[in-house]
Amino acid sequence: MIRGIYTSASGMIAESLRNDTIANNLANANTAGYKQDIAVTKDFNTMLIRRINDGEEQPVIGSLGTGVITDQNVTQYAAGKMLHTGNELDVALDGKGFFVVKTPQGLRYTRNGTFTRSAQGELVNSSGYPVMGQGGTVQLPDGRISIGEDGTIQVDDSQVDRLLLVDFTGYSNLVKQGDSLFAAPATAGNAIVTGRVRQGFIEQSNVNVVTEMINLIAGYRAYEVNAKAIQAHDQLLDKAVNEVGRV
Repeated sequence: MIRGIYTSASGMIAESLRNDTIANNLANANTAGYKQDIAVTKDFNTMLIRRINDGEEQPVIGSLGTGVITDQNVTQYAAGKMLHTGNELDVALDGKGFFVVKTPQGLRYTRNGTFTRSAQGELVNSSGYPVMGQGGTVQLPDGRISIGEDGTIQVDDSQVDRLLLVDFTGYSNLVKQGDSLFAAPATAGNAIVTGRVRQGFIEQSNVNVVTEMINLIAGYRAYEVNAKAIQAHDQLLDKAVNEVGRV
């Protein structure tokens, strides 16, 4: 019975963490470039159940789970839908690749192309971090801005820079750091960028709100089942101690 309480409690903890992940996905459903997370769980070692009154052989009659734990959050890098905004500084990548921004912690990578022009004339992202071009941070003089599919930036028909685009061979090694930014360790590896830049568009998040709501309800039901299992084990322990134990 004690083992059953621990098993059910581990299930409640895992479902609570899964619901936190789903809630974060729903909170960022309208965040440009956001990539959905999925909580992956794994079970503890399974125990074999044997008959103890059948001599030395003790045949196996089944198995017993001993609990579950949240193993990791896996990010889904599927592309989100393209939303036309008409803003000349909004850009999206149609295909694989990332934009590069300069943060106080170093270079970071994003699919969120909601850019603006700072008071100093720099191209910056929504958090105010400078966007990187082939020649460093992108400087934009006054004028009409045009961005080509290869990231070439022109102001009044004069080329000023080209967006720095990168891609990786190992997305599983990327680390989320908030604000739709990713850090890339050396093990991520470099790959050829196949995405095309689309000016006047932003990439929406890849979160399906309906699916996430269904997952949230299912997770809550699973949490309730584990809670009721703990209550049942508690009642059995109460009877064992206060009724059976007195005999």
